[in-house]
Amino acid sequence: MKFTASILKKVATEMGANVVIEPEYELIGHITFKNGKITVFDNTRFNINGFGSANLAQDKAFSNYFLGKLGYRVTEGKTFFNDKMCAKVANPRNIHDGWNYAQELGFPVIVKPLNLSLGILVTKVYNKQEYYQVAEKILATQSVLIVERFYNGNDFRILVLDNEVIAAYQRIPLSVTGDAKSTILELLQNKREQLIKTGEKILIDVEDFRIIKKLNQQNLTFDSVLAEDTLIYLLDNANLSTGGDAVDFTDKIHPDFQKLAINITKDMGLRLAGVDILTADLTQPIVDYTLLEINSAPGLAHYALLGEKQIQQVEDLYRKILQALENE
Repeated sequence: MKFTASILKKVATEMGANVVIEPEYELIGHITFKNGKITVFDNTRFNINGFGSANLAQDKAFSNYFLGKLGYRVTEGKTFFNDKMCAKVANPRNIHDGWNYAQELGFPVIVKPLNLSLGILVTKVYNKQEYYQVAEKILATQSVLIVERFYNGNDFRILVLDNEVIAAYQRIPLSVTGDAKSTILELLQNKREQLIKTGEKILIDVEDFRIIKKLNQQNLTFDSVLAEDTLIYLLDNANLSTGGDAVDFTDKIHPDFQKLAINITKDMGLRLAGVDILTADLTQPIVDYTLLEINSAPGLAHYALLGEKQIQQVEDLYRKILQALENE
């Protein structure tokens, strides 16, 4: 059974609730509590967040606008549209306008889809050729892309439920470490196989143009053999679902960042959220940060892979969510 569904079934059953999970994909479930109240879940989406707030959080451009108006330090960026969408919107900005804007911001820039999750097609772009390569890929399947300024910092996710930070962890991009005998391709394939064994959806694609680009920037190929203990990064974005690693900071997060994440969640009208922040050090008082985005349906399966302590934290979170839904 999928991780989220299995944890929810365990927790709900312990609460005396009746749980029915769709058996083919094991993603969607129906829960009837002891008091007769009913809730449903769709993977990591719960009825804990209001429909409007959850939809707003999913739209990176609109949520960025409102968060900026509320005084948070958001990324600087603009949306650009494919030809079909340009014909519909009042203020059309096409792929070429996006290139002009990227030049104004200065390279590198980040080019990404408006509302895809899991880090799909999020790319750090250095020149015109790379910009059009990724922009065309995005607009072939999505109607909107975002071009935004690149910001330095370590990538952290802070998980919030109501007035409490449940977990905080650093997300580190996909990497491999040399053993002086295996090629980079062999190291990557081995990492992919190990992650697949966990049963979670891992999107490591050895043909991903971003991986090939990252290798080229380091004067490497898939056939290169790395020296013992030499670590290289294969992607710029730090999503765990693309093979990135997590480092737990739950017990180290500074109260400043706890308060920041809780306030952001509240101001977006959410109760449950994953708040993604770039900053140098999450353990120290806030000096500077950049708010990347807010996620209203944060996945926790990859975080739970860190160990028993993290699994228990995820169980505790889902128990609190179900208790809140039962007692509403």
